[in-house]
Amino acid sequence: MTDISRRDFLKKGSAALAGMIVAPSIVPNTVLGKAKGKVSPSDKLNILGVGIGGRGAADLSAMETENIIGLCDVDWKYAKHIFDKYPKAQRYNDYRKMFDEMLKSADAVMIATADHTHAIIAAEALMAGKHVYVEKPMTLYAYESRLLTKLAKKYNVATQMGNQGASSAGTRQALNWLWNGEIGEVTRIDSFTNRPIWPQGMAAPSEKMAIPSTMNWDAFIGPAKYRDYNAAYTPWNFRGWWDFGSGALGDMANHILQVAFKGLNLGAPDEVIGSSTMLMTDSCPSAQKITYHFPARDNMAKLGMPACTLTWYDGGLRPELPFDMPADKNFDDNGVTVYYGTKDTMVVGTYGSNPFLVSGRKPAVPELCRIVKDDNHQQDWIRACKESPENRIMSESDFSLSGPLNEMIVMGVAAVRLQELRQWLKWDAKNMRFTNIPADAKLRSIIEDKFQIHDGHPTFDRKYSEPVNANEWAERLIKPVYREGWKLPEIPMI
Repeated sequence: MTDISRRDFLKKGSAALAGMIVAPSIVPNTVLGKAKGKVSPSDKLNILGVGIGGRGAADLSAMETENIIGLCDVDWKYAKHIFDKYPKAQRYNDYRKMFDEMLKSADAVMIATADHTHAIIAAEALMAGKHVYVEKPMTLYAYESRLLTKLAKKYNVATQMGNQGASSAGTRQALNWLWNGEIGEVTRIDSFTNRPIWPQGMAAPSEKMAIPSTMNWDAFIGPAKYRDYNAAYTPWNFRGWWDFGSGALGDMANHILQVAFKGLNLGAPDEVIGSSTMLMTDSCPSAQKITYHFPARDNMAKLGMPACTLTWYDGGLRPELPFDMPADKNFDDNGVTVYYGTKDTMVVGTYGSNPFLVSGRKPAVPELCRIVKDDNHQQDWIRACKESPENRIMSESDFSLSGPLNEMIVMGVAAVRLQELRQWLKWDAKNMRFTNIPADAKLRSIIEDKFQIHDGHPTFDRKYSEPVNANEWAERLIKPVYREGWKLPEIPMI
């Protein structure tokens, strides 16, 4: 402490700490008298990483400006290269043990586990007052999304969902065009993706495999119903199974629909209907179509907000386009959203990338969006973590934004799983429930489907699940029932 006296340090430190709420391990530069050009160790966040072998590896790489103090993955073979990359970090194969031993000394948690464990891990971190970055989809169920949104607000921490395009220049361009009224009022939105590119639409494997010695299978299962290990479930393929993922919609819609949701203030739909290829008990369908209806919203300064529909297609399904593509433009097969306005039509790629107007116009408009430095989604979250709550500029996918977005998306997943009702489902967003399912309606799904041809004649041998009450099933598709030993927190009243 050579730049300032002890008395000055105490004076500046007391004033700084009185004016902001900071994590114990983060002290402002002005307090420590940081030498110009050097970063004090206490300026860095202490970050725990949960789920590091896949997408989490890229997130951690973008967070290397900070201290990576603890790492957890249920599959040490899959995650070995990341454990080796950060040799100083403590290693775990169960986040609960890591949290027991290290959460108090951490400032923030990065979560990129299989999707079904996002909510419970993030909730525990938020309730401990830690900043949270969680990969998309934020959760599998609408209740879980609402829970994380409320917890983040209650504990006043910095949050971010990992839909990285929300921080991109392309997204800003598309939003600027929308908000400046360049395409007029939008009443129809079509969106599609080439996903799934992993296996879906199949029966659960019957073979029981030996659990690899490097795998903590019970920790992978987490709050889901227990099932025997099979290599078909993980890694990466987990998103094709209802218990662990939500298919193409859950995986990609947070990337593809973020411009629509934010740019048009969509909020919650009032009705939804879903359909798909064969609806299996365990596996997400190979292709699906979901249509949301949104009521009119309050107009913006230059943009009216009439009622509109948004239709999602995946698995090779695409909408019919009522226009010719410009000769110099191509669709991004990973994902495309088309906005039909009263003045023009706008096409936007997966991550908000390469937006263009079908008319060929390239209007110069005012900058109406906050610019994220270097378009770096993870660093934007880190910046927010280090700002005092009363002065914090929220990140571009703060849970106050991404929570309602994900809630809308996974409500559509529920609609697909209720498709045998063959009706529009009216959605009560405040109470998170469908209001018009007949009281005596029953539903079932296909556990296994065997198709064979004998002497030129097809035979169908389908095994169905037991019929369940549709209203009771709908409740479980909105608020899941965790297995014994795992507790889903209640949404705080704030």
